[in-house]
Amino acid sequence: MKKILLCTLIICFCVFNVNAQDEENTSPKGENTYKKAPNKWQLRVRAIAVAPEPYFYDTIDGFDLDISTAFAPEVDITYFLSKNIALELMLSTSKHDLEIEDGTDLGSVSILPPTLSLQYHFYYKNFKPYLGAGLNYTLFYGEDSGDLEDIEYKNQVGYALQAGLDYNISDKWFINLDFKKMFLKTEITPDNDSNSSVEANLDPLFLGFGVGMKF
Repeated sequence: MKKILLCTLIICFCVFNVNAQDEENTSPKGENTYKKAPNKWQLRVRAIAVAPEPYFYDTIDGFDLDISTAFAPEVDITYFLSKNIALELMLSTSKHDLEIEDGTDLGSVSILPPTLSLQYHFYYKNFKPYLGAGLNYTLFYGEDSGDLEDIEYKNQVGYALQAGLDYNISDKWFINLDFKKMFLKTEITPDNDSNSSVEANLDPLFLGFGVGMKF
């Protein structure tokens, strides 16, 4: 997956360079068409479902990890570097219940995974689909240890892949459908015992629907 992410980023940068050269070559009398591009900024507000697909990094018989799906609000802001290339910063937080296969309650934890993505946007009439890839830094907070005396989660860097669609309903407003797959890993330490620490992949799927504004 890391190779896929790297290839996606390289392709996006190459497309950006070609697009920038085309704009410069087709601009009359040396005008910079990039300066004329309207609506460089977009703001979206979405309702999202966060569905983790967890597993322990090392297989532990009888200890499959189960994490609940959560629903939460989400906000993102997008800045267009060119007509097709954009940067998106996504902010959202969600709370999840955890347990393992033998019935042990691991309580709950909230995650905050701010994600910065590089996107490529396509255009067809009022439709604007896009693809993206990026990085996130996931913060774990508000731990409830459940059946344990204590539990800790290690903050980690992860990465994300994205696909979405904007549909213009006016010159300023649009509706949005967005899918993100995040690859998040953490180290779980029960009862302050580092010898019992295990690495777990959460790998949530984010499904979002909302509205956006151009400005």
